[in-house]
Amino acid sequence: MKKIIKILTALLLLIAIAVGCVIYVTDYYPVDGRALIEYTSEEASDCYFTIEEDGLIVTTPSQAVAGLIFYPGGKVEYTAYLPLMLELSERGILCVLTPMPLNLAVLDVNAAEGICERFPEISDWYIGGHSLGGSMAASYLSKTDDNIAGLILLGSYSTADLTDKRVLSVYGSEDGVMNREKYDKYKANLPNNLTEVVIEGGNHAGFGCYGEQDGDGTSTLGKWEQIKITADEIYGFIYN
Repeated sequence: MKKIIKILTALLLLIAIAVGCVIYVTDYYPVDGRALIEYTSEEASDCYFTIEEDGLIVTTPSQAVAGLIFYPGGKVEYTAYLPLMLELSERGILCVLTPMPLNLAVLDVNAAEGICERFPEISDWYIGGHSLGGSMAASYLSKTDDNIAGLILLGSYSTADLTDKRVLSVYGSEDGVMNREKYDKYKANLPNNLTEVVIEGGNHAGFGCYGEQDGDGTSTLGKWEQIKITADEIYGFIYN
C-alpha cells in the first residue's frame, strides 16, 4: 500500500510540474498587431523585410555594411521587435531577428549559428538582444568562433566574461523588470570601455511592441520614442 501511495504521489507531482510548465510557456506577451500595422504603414517607409523559411525575419537596407543578429526577450513574441529592426535598417544596418522555441531564448542559445555566412556581403557583425535574449546572446558570443565584432544589451546583462569584447548596454530609467542588483554585479563581465546608455523616461517594454509588462515602470516617452532613441544609440555604437 505504501508503495502504491509513493507511486501515486510521484505521478501527481509530475502532472503538477507538467501543468505548471504548460501554463508558464503559454503565458507570453504577444505582439501588439494593431500597433505594428500602424508603425509599418506610417513610420517605416524606406525599408522592407522578409520572413525566411526557418522563421528568421530579415530587414534589408540598401548597401548595408554592418549586420545585427537579435534575440527577443523572454516570453515575448519575436515579431514585437520588428519596429526596432526596421529603424536600424533605415540607418543602414541589416538585421536578422530570430524566433525562439516557446518564446524563450534559453532554449536556443545557438540560434545565431550560421547566420553570418548567409550574408557574405556584410563585413561587420554584431549580436544582441532584449532582457533574457541579451543574456543568451552574450552567452553565445562568449563561446563562438564567429567573427562578431560586439554585443548589444537592451535591459539586460551578461553572466559570461566578455571583457575582451565591444559592448553597448542600454536600459530605461523607469525599468522595473531588469534586476539592478544583478546588472551591477555582472557589470564586471563587461569591458572597461563599456558604452552604457540610460534612456531617461524609458522602461523595459519600450524596446518592443507588445504593450505593458508586469512589474515594469511607466514610460514617460512618446510613442516609438524609446525605439528610435535606441536605434540611434546602436547606430552610433556600430559606426563609431
